[in-house]
Amino acid sequence: MNSTRLRRLVMIAVFDIAGPLVAYNLLRSAGFSTVSALVLSGVLPAVGVIIGIIQHRRVDAVGVLVLAGIAVGAILGLVSHNAKLVLDEGSVPTAVFGLICLGSLATPKPLIYRLAMEFVGPDSQQGREFTDLWQYQEFRHVFRIMTTVWGAAYLVEAAARVVIVQNTSAGTALAISKVMPYAVAGVLVLWTIGYGRYQKRRGERLAAEATAAAAAASAAAASAASADARDVPSGNQSATGSSAAEGPGPERP
Repeated sequence: MNSTRLRRLVMIAVFDIAGPLVAYNLLRSAGFSTVSALVLSGVLPAVGVIIGIIQHRRVDAVGVLVLAGIAVGAILGLVSHNAKLVLDEGSVPTAVFGLICLGSLATPKPLIYRLAMEFVGPDSQQGREFTDLWQYQEFRHVFRIMTTVWGAAYLVEAAARVVIVQNTSAGTALAISKVMPYAVAGVLVLWTIGYGRYQKRRGERLAAEATAAAAAASAAAASAASADARDVPSGNQSATGSSAAEGPGPERP
């Protein structure tokens, strides 16, 4: 594992999962109300997003959604003093991302294809291969299926988180809401890799079958042409022999 990946895992553990849970329990033990503890523990994920923006020197759309969700949840919680509204903020960016995925199906290139191109880099070898393959309907269909599955999965996750918040305690809902996004993302990534490999093998198999069929057709055409070429002189020779057997015709007066 390289240092960059290890640093990302540490950032996720500190600012997104363990940090907020520990902060919430410490604040509750110190006498803070549920709403106050939730709002203050939500500062850590916001700090993590800001650090990521500073490190990469660019604003990430997902990060902006997370920051917006934290801000909206904090404001609603402080105004209404309702802990469930604070916890529901996590469902907002999840639902928005799911809707964006499904909405992108109406555009020339779905969101998962755009994200894949951004990840591999359009100037990389794989990025150039993706660009070349985009002309094929089967390749476009694969990314539309992926985008549909991702969009539907995130909408289901958002709905599930709302149900969990409404039917469990604040501490339990907070713990689940911190772990669930990574579990869902992990399952989706594994499915995407498996589905992509399956479609790649299927495409290679179809290409091999098409190549074999073309080769067989070419061989059959060549064999037919060769047979025709052999038949032509045989017919001429037969006609010549027949004329010789009949002999010269009667002389005309």
